Amino acid sequence: MKKEDEKRELALIRKAKRGDVKAFSALYAQIYTELYKFALYTLRHPQDAEDAVSETVMAAYENITKLKSETAFRSWIFTILANQCRKKFRGREKGDELTEELAQPEADHAQNLDVRAAFGTLNEEERMIVSFSVFGGYKSKEIGEILQLGSATVRSKKNRALEKMRCVLEQKGE
Repeated sequence: MKKEDEKRELALIRKAKRGDVKAFSALYAQIYTELYKFALYTLRHPQDAEDAVSETVMAAYENITKLKSETAFRSWIFTILANQCRKKFRGREKGDELTEELAQPEADHAQNLDVRAAFGTLNEEERMIVSFSVFGGYKSKEIGEILQLGSATVRSKKNRALEKMRCVLEQKGE
């Protein structure tokens, strides 16, 4: 992010912390695509992803005054999103499955790509780590802080996840 963009974002965060709804909306508009991509690739269902992002935004809006460091806004909101995604996973594990109608993802040209299939072979934690890295652009240390893991652990899990994807892609290419 450029210096002047960072300054604008920090000003919006300060205004949002003071209760400025328009400032919060502007912040949300800047980060929505990243949040949605993260949720979609983590949860693999468009409706679940939309729900997780909506719940994240509501929680962030309600709690923005608790944000300690304005420079940590992005990692803070992604932490909230990661927690929302975890809740969705726990709900699925308890039998709160999607109906057949919702289980079918919306028409998405990327669905047919081998990369998406390879990504789908990853477990929840691996998908989160790869998503934070690829879609969020976060470094191992930042991902570790969000997921409460050591940065070396994040690096090794990311490498194993990427290797797992590579193996799947090589098999499809044969």
